[in-house]
This record gives sequence, C-alpha cells and structure tokens, in this order.
Amino acid sequence: MHLEPIRIATRNSALALWQARHVAARLQKLAAPRPVELLPLTTQGDRDLQDSLALAGGKGLFVKELETALADKRADLAVHSMKDVPVVVAMEFMIAAVLEREDPRDAFVSVRWSSLSALPRGACVGSSSLRRQCQLLQQRPDLRILPLRGNVDTRLKKLEHGDYDAVILAVAGLKRLQLAHKITAVLDTQVSLPAIAQGTIGIECRAADKETRSLLAQLNHVPTWQRTLAERALNHGLSGSCNLPVAGYAEVDDQTLSLRGRVGMPDGSCVVDGEIHGAATDGENLGSRLAADMLDRGAAEVLRQVMGT
Repeated sequence: MHLEPIRIATRNSALALWQARHVAARLQKLAAPRPVELLPLTTQGDRDLQDSLALAGGKGLFVKELETALADKRADLAVHSMKDVPVVVAMEFMIAAVLEREDPRDAFVSVRWSSLSALPRGACVGSSSLRRQCQLLQQRPDLRILPLRGNVDTRLKKLEHGDYDAVILAVAGLKRLQLAHKITAVLDTQVSLPAIAQGTIGIECRAADKETRSLLAQLNHVPTWQRTLAERALNHGLSGSCNLPVAGYAEVDDQTLSLRGRVGMPDGSCVVDGEIHGAATDGENLGSRLAADMLDRGAAEVLRQVMGT
C-alpha cells in the first residue's frame, strides 16, 4: 500500500536542514509508517547576500518561498527559525508547534580576543543585526560594526581570514552545527538581550489542515510556546518588524513568566529597557502591556527615528 509522504519545506542552508531533519526524526516516530521527506528550497533571503536584511526586505524573505510551497500543497509543513518569522502570519497558515528552546543567547567569537571587553579600541566586529549593533555600541561605542551575511560557515571563514576581529553569532546555531567549540564567550543577556524567539524552532502548516495540526500539536513544548507568544506580542506591539533594533526575552519559572524588552538606536546612543511579570498563560497580554509601557517611556520616539533613517 502506497502511503503519501509528509513533506517538510525547509531552507537549504546547513542550519535549516539540521532543524528540518530534527523535526523529521521527531515526526517520523508519530507518523509511522508514513514516510517523512524534506523539500529543500533556496529563499530570496539566501540569494541576496549583498544587501542588509532591512534593505533586502526583512527576515520574511526566509519564509515566503516556504509558505508558497505550503499554499501549493507541495509541502505539508515548513520548519523555521522562529526569529525569522514575521509577527503576523497570513490567516491561511499557522504556527502549529514550537520545539523546546535551545540556548537563546548571543556568542562572541574571535580568533584572537577573549571577550568583548578585551577587544582593542576601534576593533571591527561583524554583525548585520541592528539589535546586536545597538547593544554592542551601547557597551563599546568605539567599536566598528561591519555587515556580515551568509551562512554560519561563511561567517566563520570571514573571521578566520582576518576580515573581522570578532563576530557575533547565535549560540543555538553553533551548538546545532556541532560548532560550540568555536564560541569564545557567551554574552550575558544583560549585555546582549536575545532576538525575539532566538533559539526556537517553529513548525508552520496550513490552518485548514486538521490532520497535520493534530500531529504537530504532539510536538509542541508548552513553556517554549508561552515564551514565544510573549516575545512575539512584545515585538508586534513595538514595531511588527524583524528588522529593527528590538530585543525580547521571556523566561518561565513554575507558572510565572518574566519578560524583558529592549529598544535602541543603532548607534547605541539611546536604549529603552522594560520588564514585566505575570502568569505564564498570559504571555500575549504581558507582551502587549510591556510594549505599551516601553512606547510611553521613549521607545516610540526611538523607533520613529530608526524607521525615518
């Protein structure tokens, strides 16, 4: 008897393929004897490595082609890094599950220098993230932050070739690619508050596909889901964009959720922080409330200036 495979749309990068295979292995145990197959795709975000993400059209560029494959029914689900998923998902799709979060912090990687504070004045640091740039320059306004695009391997090669004194990468990606040994130091969240949902794998499907939704619901990690909802609600309330210097980090302890947010100018000259605590089941409301509080305390003006440049 022929069983139709479950097809997973994924980006074609090494990290995306690792994530998709990880989901496929988990899914295969639930779906057997149906086979699970990958549908690797090259997205616009992968093709355009010259422009900054903001200029190229934002991180949604990593998602669009995968959603097209879902809409065309070439794929049953798509696997994403949740930090790349726009805060508003089209009504025909839904994030049906998130897996348990990996370490969400940023990694300082350098061949020569032991830490951010050890970098000499005027050192060159590679990062194309306005969030990272803002926080680095708040700590060290003397640094030069230069764009850094490409997959993890490409970025590390540029560092090793001497193009940069250091680069900032996600701890989660390095660990998943068995490259944790490359991490020189992990940046404390007080220094570099993580990107919204950094370290979280999300699984998207068609909202009308009840069979796939039911299957994916079994993979959903509830505490990570609660943290993701809170962080994405904060991002939505602040800007609705992945391309701005916005950071958010939620933690769940027992039934309590703590959420911190940060918005700043790309040059680090002005930073607005906020924090809120409440029931873990109330994450979306907490995220929206924190966003409103931060907007009232100066984040609105910061974002207006950033979007005006």
